Amino acid sequence: MRAPLVALIVAYAISILGLVLIPGRDAQGAEWHMDFFHAFYFVSYMATTIGFGELPYEFTPAQRLWTVFSIYLTVITWLYAIGKILTTVQDITFRQVVTKRNFSRAVKRINDPYFIIAGYGDTGRMLLRSMDRRGLHSVVIDLDQQRINELKLQTLGGYVPGLCADASVPAALLEAGLKHDCCRGVVALTNDDQVNLEIAITSKLLSPDLLVICRAESHAAEANMASFGTEYIINPFDSFGERLALALHSPGTHLLDEWLTGIPNSPLPMPLYPPHGAWILCGYGRFGKAVLSSLEGEGVESVVIEADPEGTGCTGFCVVGRGTEAETLEVAGIEQAVGIVAGTDDDANNLSIVMTAREINPHLFRVARQNRQDNDAIFEAARLDLVMERSEIIARKILATLTTPLLTEFLRETRSRSNDWANELVSRISAVTGDLVPEIWTITLDREQAPAVSEALTGADSIRLGLLLHDPGDRAEELPCIPLMLARGSATFVTPKPDFVLRSGDQILLCGRSGTARRIAWALSNPTTLRYLLTGEERPEGWFWRRLADRGL
Repeated sequence: MRAPLVALIVAYAISILGLVLIPGRDAQGAEWHMDFFHAFYFVSYMATTIGFGELPYEFTPAQRLWTVFSIYLTVITWLYAIGKILTTVQDITFRQVVTKRNFSRAVKRINDPYFIIAGYGDTGRMLLRSMDRRGLHSVVIDLDQQRINELKLQTLGGYVPGLCADASVPAALLEAGLKHDCCRGVVALTNDDQVNLEIAITSKLLSPDLLVICRAESHAAEANMASFGTEYIINPFDSFGERLALALHSPGTHLLDEWLTGIPNSPLPMPLYPPHGAWILCGYGRFGKAVLSSLEGEGVESVVIEADPEGTGCTGFCVVGRGTEAETLEVAGIEQAVGIVAGTDDDANNLSIVMTAREINPHLFRVARQNRQDNDAIFEAARLDLVMERSEIIARKILATLTTPLLTEFLRETRSRSNDWANELVSRISAVTGDLVPEIWTITLDREQAPAVSEALTGADSIRLGLLLHDPGDRAEELPCIPLMLARGSATFVTPKPDFVLRSGDQILLCGRSGTARRIAWALSNPTTLRYLLTGEERPEGWFWRRLADRGL
């Protein structure tokens, strides 16, 4: 843009200088010279073709001749400058530079904790919306400009900066604020394990203290990521296999997991009871291998259908085919099977498999892999017993990790408990929250989150957990919530009892009905409310109100 700006300056300078040097005549006919201010004023409205007339006196023929010359000079220069500026503005490189600068400025202005999301596909979109609903801030990087454009069109509670760049390049992560004081972590969600590995390496080398969460679909990539200290590595195939195995041997624990990781205030999922018996698995890729391993771990007999047994390494009894043909399913023993898993990488084939299988054996437990989130409607219409959707599995795990880190530890602990224990806890949660997924939150008994409790614990007061779970408006009423876990240093206590004595620094994981968290927070921060819960005494605050209360007024 330098050339058009220089041309404009030169054209204006020539026009102004001519008007200053060419003599004019005043009202009395005496010779008069225009000063630079008036010359600049005249050229300014003359060059833009506004035209207010001659000033302060009528021009002489010489001045008018110079004005005609200046008109053509400045108008042509303006046309040239505007054309060059428009061409420059439309240039892709220029727009990229402006976009990158605006992105950098937006990131620098962030004053709240945020996470960098690398990859804005189906999983990234689902995670971003869920984080936005919970008030978590994000910055997005994606290699596809179309996805960044879609980000700008999203209706979100806050502004989310987005940059079209390769997140595996360190400069892109630094541009997104990898070393920003408010950056709390990096979430690598691209569909390339190698790219996610490079993101993890860059993040851990440049900002070792940041939380790094990565998606990985191969065990080799998982091992590489773990070697660089990546805190959380999520393999959607293994995760689904674990869920299916959990539903097979402990339906109550599986249901508890579904309820606690679901979207708050959405309808509670129904329990799953996968049958024990022969299963048929269609597709022996990464997903098929993970599911087969989980089924074998539960002692479930399985038959694999695979179109390319040699390429996938399918050993043992493996029926050659896609599973969309009735003949192939019959060879695999569909009539005697109790369940089928359609796990290919093609949604149309997976739906065809389960529909064909249902026609032969209507009593099958049907499981299908959904590869594209856009196909939600047709998978819902198929009325399957269980759908494996990678985006949902990854997003729910990451969201639980980011919002309530204690929940991950609690769910891990539930795996070691009995199914009866899980069923009892499910019943308690259902009694508290009704037919809706409960809200999950964590409170820390420190001066930041619970100043009133922290001050009371510093003194001689002894506070029991149950007292904090009563209504701050009526201490006789219990709030609709359940303590799931209490963490004290390295020790954890699952479903602590109401008489559990609290200490400063304790972390408590709770689940309950919507709005309960705000009422508990009021008691944690307000000394008067806390005193009322502890003693039943309603003593007013402030000198004036206390004097009135002392006098019985």
